[in-house]
Amino acid sequence: MQQLSFIMLNKNGSSGELRDALAGSGRVHLLSDCDNLEQMLADVTRLRPSAAVITVAPENSEKEFALIKQLAGSCPETAIITAARDASPALILGSMRSGAREFLQLPIIADEFRTVIDRIEEFSASIENSSKKGRVIAVFSGKGGTGVSFFGTNLAAAMGVPTLLIDLNLQTGDAASFLGLDTKYSLADFVHNRTRLDDSLITSLVTPHSANLAVLAAPLEAHEAEDIKPQDVSELLHLLGRRYECIVLDLPHTFDPVTVAALDLADDILLVLTLDIPGIRATKRALRVFDRLDYPRRKVHVVVNRWSKNIDVQLQKVEAHLDEQLIGFVPNDYRKAMDSINLGQPLVQTDPASKIAVEIKRIASLVEKDNNPASQQPRKRSLGAIFGRQDRTTGLELSTVPDTA
Repeated sequence: MQQLSFIMLNKNGSSGELRDALAGSGRVHLLSDCDNLEQMLADVTRLRPSAAVITVAPENSEKEFALIKQLAGSCPETAIITAARDASPALILGSMRSGAREFLQLPIIADEFRTVIDRIEEFSASIENSSKKGRVIAVFSGKGGTGVSFFGTNLAAAMGVPTLLIDLNLQTGDAASFLGLDTKYSLADFVHNRTRLDDSLITSLVTPHSANLAVLAAPLEAHEAEDIKPQDVSELLHLLGRRYECIVLDLPHTFDPVTVAALDLADDILLVLTLDIPGIRATKRALRVFDRLDYPRRKVHVVVNRWSKNIDVQLQKVEAHLDEQLIGFVPNDYRKAMDSINLGQPLVQTDPASKIAVEIKRIASLVEKDNNPASQQPRKRSLGAIFGRQDRTTGLELSTVPDTA
């Protein structure tokens, strides 16, 4: 189940309490925190969140009930929750008659709050069954230089469904050039125009690459990165998930607020690893950060990039050290990879029979199936047996890799 998306109206002084309760639930991300009725109407209509929370007060109830009626009529897929300190029967009944699904007493009672979130989750699940949202796949590495952009662009090109590649390397992103594209618009243009985004504007701001692939480039100027906030990323992924069956995120190797916002909303994180001490150490550190962020391990899948049989390391020891199964091994072929990058042509399209392309397409098919990719990996044979390296002595001693994050 994906996190629930909420929009909140806080004109009656309950902002901090509600925000803290939603954040503390672990099941909700806040798309927007509105100051007035007009902004609430505009944001809910545009973003279509899982739920809208409206605080009501007796002195303003007529205007707030009118807003609830309007939202219930125009956005039936959004559950409306009203909250109030004065939980009089008239206020509760008026809320429900206007179209609210749930009522929250303030100050918040923990058991009641959990029950409301459970009911919204059930309602949202029923809506999702009839209107499936796009799958978000984040490609990330704990260190630079591991080939994340090459892997991410080829992964996006390998997907067999309408896919959007978003470059979130805000200051140095170059994913569009990996696809041979000269982009006119970028993520910054999306953010600057986010209050009026519709299908027509979205079509004009993304750059098509092929029938099934389009790109949303990183800002064209480095200073524009400062305009992009974590909430903008949450909003855009929420909107674009209705338009594309798959969204691939090319992420930087830092845990900055924008990157964490993107990782929070990803259905799958492909964690790219190179088999050297810095690469293994960075991967271990990233997995520990994911644990602190409460990401379920089924969401994280470790992929080895630049794999070679000449690397003196036992893969079983790497798995044991990371406490994570390796689901893919993208072969090392420097010449092919550099030719692909320099020509701006994804290898999965120009040389689909190459070993690199075959493995990336296999990984794409695992993720695309909406299953746990790790469960697809055969376990009856050891990794050493699969690669013909059962008994070789290791040259890389994992005991030298620090366990501290």
